[in-house]
Amino acid sequence: MSHHLVEARELSHAYPDGTASLSGITFTIRHGESVAIVGANGAGKSTLLQHLNGTLRATSGEVRVGELPLNTETLLEVRRAVGMVFQDPDDQLFMPTVLEDVAFGPRNLGLSPQESESRALEALRRVGAEHLAAKAPYHLSMGEKRRCAVAAVLSMGPDILVLDEPSTGLDPRGRRLLIGLLGEFTHTKLIATHDLDLVRQLCTRTLVLQDGRLRADGPTHEIFADHELMEDCGLEG
Repeated sequence: MSHHLVEARELSHAYPDGTASLSGITFTIRHGESVAIVGANGAGKSTLLQHLNGTLRATSGEVRVGELPLNTETLLEVRRAVGMVFQDPDDQLFMPTVLEDVAFGPRNLGLSPQESESRALEALRRVGAEHLAAKAPYHLSMGEKRRCAVAAVLSMGPDILVLDEPSTGLDPRGRRLLIGLLGEFTHTKLIATHDLDLVRQLCTRTLVLQDGRLRADGPTHEIFADHELMEDCGLEG
């Protein structure tokens, strides 16, 4: 798959009761960009992210990854390209040991047990968590869980990393380690977050959502310098 872009075209989503959560979202993100998605609670950040790997399906409009529109036929291929790190790492860590968790994705891709374990160990090494391989996930700190959740995604070899509130619940040291880790990755990254300092350090471009609509899209330093925009969208920089 070509992984040079992630694209939303007039993307809209409504809940079963008809309440709109996204309305006409359009953007293109190119290979290697690091892009933040910010907005007040309820703006639609997590909902948008869940459309990028097919966890949610659009009511109208479309998502494209590379040359592929995201649909039932392309879902598995898109999910191989788009690695999603959820806000709560407990949603991704459920096996008896960390190593089994991180190897779970490669096994589901059809790799052998040996190749899956090799990929898992390499992913844990990349996030500085190889010493946690034999531990049970529920014995880990939040920062350790977060790194292992990232490793579980990396083990599948995605082209694009999508992270939902990655610094939530981390102490200052854990947050600093996570920012350093993400800064080392050359993947295309989309990060939904309330942590505007993290955005300043990692993301050169920012999308601002307000009430399910794309209010602004531009260089992070310009977005954050627009104090009227930030205040109107419930953001404090």
